[in-house]
Amino acid sequence: MLFIDLGFFNKKAHKPSLKESIIWSIVWISCGLLFNAGVFYFQGNLKGMEFLTGYIVEKALSVDNIFVFVLVFSYFSVPMEYQHKVLFWGIIGALFMRASFILLGTVLIKEFHFILYIFGAILVYGGYKMMFQNDEQIDPGKNPFLKLCRRIFPVTPNYIGSNFFIKEGMKIMATPLLLVLVVLETTDLLFAIDSIPAVFAITQDAFIVYTSNIFAILGLRALYFVLAGVIDKFVYLKYGLSIVLAFIGVKMLIIDIYKIPTSFSLMIVSVLIAGSTVLSLFIRKDEELAVNSEQ
Repeated sequence: MLFIDLGFFNKKAHKPSLKESIIWSIVWISCGLLFNAGVFYFQGNLKGMEFLTGYIVEKALSVDNIFVFVLVFSYFSVPMEYQHKVLFWGIIGALFMRASFILLGTVLIKEFHFILYIFGAILVYGGYKMMFQNDEQIDPGKNPFLKLCRRIFPVTPNYIGSNFFIKEGMKIMATPLLLVLVVLETTDLLFAIDSIPAVFAITQDAFIVYTSNIFAILGLRALYFVLAGVIDKFVYLKYGLSIVLAFIGVKMLIIDIYKIPTSFSLMIVSVLIAGSTVLSLFIRKDEELAVNSEQ
């Protein structure tokens, strides 16, 4: 579906319209929910709830990724019509990278049970860090992989269409668009350190972990173009997500003492994410009305 999207519907680099992005967001979310219905039908209610909980957590965390994407594209002054292609290849890289992470995590948990406690501690710390760290502290220019890329390839001073590489004479040169892709991929690597253990806390079924993770990030590209202009309005979302990560981390830490039911986890995750989103929109709206009344 990704290749159909880029190969047939988005052959030419362009700035996706809001309508187009909303339609594609609905398509991807529908695909995820349709797949979830299949899990409910073929594997039962427990697996279905595990998938849905994992999907909601990953989808919410992917929205948090958008904060960073906006920062990276702004830092590199990436034209809107080229952002679509960068996000596409970023997601392709994430598919393989997360598959490797999940395979490794599944093997480690099977062989070394104590890894669950390490994952739990990572999530609790990740929740604490998300609660108190501002996105402005992230500096894409200090990314070590970016510096390595500059050493390996000479880089053109300007964007050359939507190309990642160009050939000048006998020399192959990278364009700044490749640097943007490198930063996005390595940023996703950091997000995966939080998001993948979060799903392992819900289920250790590698099939559910991978599919819920992947369906959540498949629609990230379209969702970016829907939310990029209004992402700053979701001021309380990160607080809801930080509590979700901490809750899931605690769930993993006490798994041998008490196993929190999946249905209860689904309810807590849904309430926290929906609540923080709605709270953000209402408070932001009240602030805007107050400013307008003063003017």
